[in-house]
Amino acid sequence: MSVLIAPLALGLGVGWLELRHRLRPASPLQLRALEWHVEPSGAEVRISGLLEISNPHPRMEVFVPELRVDPVLLGKSDPSALEISTRIEADHPDEETREDGYWAAYIVKGRKTTRARVKIRLRAADGRNPLDLVDSLWVDVHWLNYGPFGRLPRRQGVLVPLRRPQPLRAEAAEFLTGDGCRVLPLRTHLLGPLDDPIDVMRTYAADLVQPGDVLTIGETPVAVIQNRYRHPSEVEPGMVARQLCRVFHPTSSLATACGMQTLIDLVGPTRVVVAWIGGLLMKLIGIPGGFYRLAGDQARLIDDITGTTPPYDQTIVLGPDQPERLCREAAAELGVDVAIVDVNDLGRVKVLAGSAGCDEALLQRALKPNPAGNANQRTPLVLVRPGPASA
Repeated sequence: MSVLIAPLALGLGVGWLELRHRLRPASPLQLRALEWHVEPSGAEVRISGLLEISNPHPRMEVFVPELRVDPVLLGKSDPSALEISTRIEADHPDEETREDGYWAAYIVKGRKTTRARVKIRLRAADGRNPLDLVDSLWVDVHWLNYGPFGRLPRRQGVLVPLRRPQPLRAEAAEFLTGDGCRVLPLRTHLLGPLDDPIDVMRTYAADLVQPGDVLTIGETPVAVIQNRYRHPSEVEPGMVARQLCRVFHPTSSLATACGMQTLIDLVGPTRVVVAWIGGLLMKLIGIPGGFYRLAGDQARLIDDITGTTPPYDQTIVLGPDQPERLCREAAAELGVDVAIVDVNDLGRVKVLAGSAGCDEALLQRALKPNPAGNANQRTPLVLVRPGPASA
C-alpha cells in the first residue's frame, strides 16, 4: 500500500499545479503593430504607425484605461541632440477621435478590435539629418488591461527600422575561407515583427546565391520577426518556477524565475516537473541533458535577458514557430537550400530546421567559427558555399 502513496501524492500534486496554472489570471487582449511609415525631410523625420488591440474572447469585456509610448532611439551615435515628440490618437471603431490626444478609458468587447495611431517626430536642432545619428526606433508600448482578472500592466516593444543598409553586390562580396567551403555573413537592418523573413532573405541575398549554396538565418532573428518575445514584467513566476530555476547553471536561460516560468507557460507545469524529475534520474545513471530532452525543444531555445542583441536584450525571446515550414517556403522562393541555425562562440552549431537536401555536415563545418558573431554585428544571414576557396 505504501508503495502506491508516493506516486499517488506526486500525481495529485502535479495535477494541482496544472489546475492552478490554467486558472491563473490572464487578459485575452493581444496587441500587434500594423503598417509603419518613415518620412525623412531634412532635419526632421516623421514616423507614424498603427497599434491594433484585439480581444479574441467570445464574451469577456476588457478595459484599456491607459496606453502610452516611450520611443527609444538606437544607433552608433549620441542621439541627445535630437528633439523627440510623441502623440497617440485613439482610433476606436465606435467613438470619435479626441483632438487633444488624450487616451480615454475604452472597453474592448468580445471578438472586437480597436486601434491607436502613433505619431513620432525626430528633429535635429543643429540642422543635421537625424538618420545620420540613429538607424532604428524601439517603440516601447505601456498599456493597462482591467477586467475580471484584475489590473494587469502590459509592456510590449516594436522595432521600427529608420534606415536600411544597401544589399551587398555580388562583385563586392568577400567570402571567408572555411573548412571545404566559403562563408559570407550578410548585414541587414535590425529585424523585428514588421519584417517578413522571406522578404529579408530575398532583399539581402537573392542577387548573391548560386546553385548549391545554403542560406542560413539565426533562430533568434526568426523568433523576433514572429513576435515571439516577452518583456519580463509580463511574466509572473509561480512557486514551481521559483524553485526549479535554482538547480540550473547560472548561465542557463532557465536559471531565473522568469525564464523558467516562460517555459512553463509554453509547455505546462506538468511536463516541466516530470522533465525535472526524469532529468535528475537520468543524470544519476550518467545520461546528461535529460531535462532538455523531456521538456522539449523550447527548453533549449529560450533566451533570457542579455541573451541577444539590443533592444531584445531586455526581453525573453522564445524559439521560432514552425521552422521547417519556413525553410521549405524560403527555399522554394530563393532556389537554394535554407536552414535556421543556432550558433554560439563556443563552436556549438545546432541546425533547428532545413529544407530538403540541406547538407547539415557542411553547415557544422562552416558555422563552427561563428562567422555571424554574437555581438551587435547585425549579420543574421550567412551564405555558405561548398567547395575550396578558389571556387
